Amino acid sequence: MNGAWPWLALLGLGAFHGINPGMGWLFAVALGLQEQRRSAVWNALPPIAVGHALSVGLVVALVALVHASVPYQALRWIAATVLVGFGIYRLVRARHPRWVGMRVGFRDLTLWSFLMASAHGAGLMLVPVFLGTMHQEHVHVAPGAHSTHGAGLDLLNSPWLATVAVVVHTVGHLVVAGLVAMIVYEKLGVRILQRAWFNFDLAWAVALIASGVVTALL
Repeated sequence: MNGAWPWLALLGLGAFHGINPGMGWLFAVALGLQEQRRSAVWNALPPIAVGHALSVGLVVALVALVHASVPYQALRWIAATVLVGFGIYRLVRARHPRWVGMRVGFRDLTLWSFLMASAHGAGLMLVPVFLGTMHQEHVHVAPGAHSTHGAGLDLLNSPWLATVAVVVHTVGHLVVAGLVAMIVYEKLGVRILQRAWFNFDLAWAVALIASGVVTALL
């Protein structure tokens, strides 16, 4: 697999994560409403993006480490099992941590975002994209020789590319989360939050399960 599809997929997943109120924009809006300042919304977004990136990057690093000692097929089934299992867990227990107070700084928001992204399994949802870039087909061209087609771009075996991938994903998350936060803050207030939260809990769990199925079929 080569071309632009991994980058578009990472950007799209970032956008999907950005729409989810549990991924940060809800907290940014709440801070803005509390302080009655638009700037409070904007100031909350960078640390939220940093925390999200750290959580996703940690998952990518762990998958890369496991990949170094586990065959591709085994890694694929492990990832699929974890994704489906975590998706089912999210269906059964869709609760959100409420440990943090409303007066928070950059470090507090970063930690909060890291914990929320980790609790939602945000990084796990990127695993099929990374594994997809590893998938290779070996074509026999001569006795004792093989031609490898299909990989083209192996994100897991290049720390530089893996870092760029996390950045691309985070940009998608930040841009969409920022747009949603400003629309809600300026136009909608908090009237739609209860309904949106429920819908995205369900969509998130289904997306995790679907990601596991996709990973199993790679």
